[in-house]
Amino acid sequence: MKRLSLVAAACCLFFIAAAPAPAQVDLNFFKRSSIAKYLNPVVGKGAEYRSTEKDSSGAKIHSTVIGIVGKDTVEGKAAFWMEVTSEGERPPSLGKMLITRDDFGVHRTIFKLPGQQAMEMPLTPIQGGRAEKMEEKEWRSVGIEPLSVPAGTFLCEHFHNDKTNEDMWSSDKVTPFGMVKLLDGNTTTVLARLIPDFQDRITGPVKQFDPQAFKQQMMQKQNQNQNQNQNQNQNQNQ
Repeated sequence: MKRLSLVAAACCLFFIAAAPAPAQVDLNFFKRSSIAKYLNPVVGKGAEYRSTEKDSSGAKIHSTVIGIVGKDTVEGKAAFWMEVTSEGERPPSLGKMLITRDDFGVHRTIFKLPGQQAMEMPLTPIQGGRAEKMEEKEWRSVGIEPLSVPAGTFLCEHFHNDKTNEDMWSSDKVTPFGMVKLLDGNTTTVLARLIPDFQDRITGPVKQFDPQAFKQQMMQKQNQNQNQNQNQNQNQNQ
């Protein structure tokens, strides 16, 4: 489970997790954050980010594509659908969330595994401690400066977090979250490209998530992979 996890592009808690993870997403972080002004969800627009994580084993690169694929309403409140695709060490994960604009609440989450029908996850409340910690993560502006990344050069507002020692650069030219670059410990995330014609990749019917059936499918897939590996090893030894 690496950073760039579903929604954190928004708040620099980048997030990419396995399929069921969207049910754990929370956007309370935005409620008291100075970076919330850069949230600009425009249907059909998106961005690709690349994260480089350095550790003792070397550098690992992960790609996350984020875009807005629709508008909706929740109890009379304006909402938008945000879709996220991540690519890294594991097969790509694809999911989207319905988020209310005024309070950043997540109201529906849908994910899709390769070769399978899209599934809607039941929302799981996040423990209060985690949400509170996110709200405390305040950023302060330290100035305006130009910044060059693979997607181009942007005039950015530079934010710093004294508590976590993170730095982020944001621009109102970037949709949907404004982020151009994030320095977070050993991980550097940069804007790789803007996507002016973002397309929804989760189409067709959506079924409710069945945890038991999902577990059985994963076990069957694991057994198939093990059998394939054993057959390959036997053929090589013959």
